[in-house]
Amino acid sequence: MTRAPDDPTAFPTPLVLAGAGKMGAALLRGWLAGGLDPAAVTVVDPQPSAEIATLCAERALRFNPEAAVPAGALVLGIKPQVLDAAASALAGWIGPDTLVVSILAGKTIADLKRRLPTARAVVRAMPNLPASIGRGATGAVGSPEVGPQARAGAEALLACSGLVAWLGDEALIDAVTAVSGSGPAYVFLLAEALAAAGVAAGLPPDLSAQLARATVAGAGALLDADAREAGQLRRDVTSPGGTTAAALAVLMREGALPDLMREAVEAARRRAGELSG
Repeated sequence: MTRAPDDPTAFPTPLVLAGAGKMGAALLRGWLAGGLDPAAVTVVDPQPSAEIATLCAERALRFNPEAAVPAGALVLGIKPQVLDAAASALAGWIGPDTLVVSILAGKTIADLKRRLPTARAVVRAMPNLPASIGRGATGAVGSPEVGPQARAGAEALLACSGLVAWLGDEALIDAVTAVSGSGPAYVFLLAEALAAAGVAAGLPPDLSAQLARATVAGAGALLDADAREAGQLRRDVTSPGGTTAAALAVLMREGALPDLMREAVEAARRRAGELSG
């Protein structure tokens, strides 16, 4: 797992964050916690949350300056649907040596370069919601112009939110979206379904929800702490002929959880491809 850099100089600066929504704000907090000099950061957001406006004021970050000048790195955290309208304003932050890092869902590197024709080194990244607590999983891929230095800079920016996995083919981004991008929702659904099943088995709703939440969170923490494969951990808690084995016989039968998960991931991957452009 890649984490925030020990050396704050690994961050490419001056740094501009365009769009400080949930994911952009999570990255910003990670950069500041990782030692990035607030004086090197500019935040551009025409409709910032009160929380972001307060953070910028408290940490003396440059906020919505009147003039744009080429930056060392421009991180795109705006909504994908406003890219066309924002492109002309964003172009002012891009110089020949600017690293552009995009977390815009569905926007390919080719899309970005069409809208931002002066951009050269472009990294497309797909983080997920746990990035907001520094436990995210991000898939990233760079354009041919992204050399070792630009890649190291992008990794420093993305690693503040958790694991960074570099892809050799941009086409894999749709699969990353389907697995880790949408994946937290699958886990939350598991917690919901487990709680509902507990109620059906006779537990009071509040108690069942508490047990389901703690079980899912604890299993995730164990999966993170133990290097063994998930399948091995599953086998370790499954006694032959026991209660867990009885439950898994239902969950793992033909057409059940493994098949449904493959179908769900494929549906998400397909939809991600349809939304590109």
